Amino acid sequence: MTRFLRLATLATLALPLATPGLAGEAVPEPWPLRLHVGEASHAFRVEVADAPAERSRGLMGRERLAEDAGMLFLYATEQPGGSGFWMYNTLIPLDIAFIDGAGRIVSTHTMQPCGSNAPGDCPVTRPGVSYRAALEVPAGTFASLGVEVGDCVAWPGVASRCD
Repeated sequence: MTRFLRLATLATLALPLATPGLAGEAVPEPWPLRLHVGEASHAFRVEVADAPAERSRGLMGRERLAEDAGMLFLYATEQPGGSGFWMYNTLIPLDIAFIDGAGRIVSTHTMQPCGSNAPGDCPVTRPGVSYRAALEVPAGTFASLGVEVGDCVAWPGVASRCD
């Protein structure tokens, strides 16, 4: 076997260990999340991104997302309204809700995938108000559920919300 083939074989065997989301990586158990819209309550199972690397990766590379699934981005401190989210390497359209420290939605948007290979060419969706969390779900979810600013989001590990 030539040296090139040996290196190529080793690189192929190491790929699942070095690439997030591939076989061999432990996927954390999704958290239950409830979205309270008026008198209705809607259940979701969400992945949680509470570390910088997880938040940077987000839902990149996903080809689909279940109707009742999403990703909850949590921050230890309040984020300024000028910071936001982009769709670089994200393949599916998403709805995003920016959430304040009390669990209330302060801004919602629908985001479309960015087809550019240059991250700087992808638009950033900013809420315009400060936030402590953000929730991404499949695009169209908020419209179909009637989600509005002021609606409440509850998940484990926080004080009582949405009373």
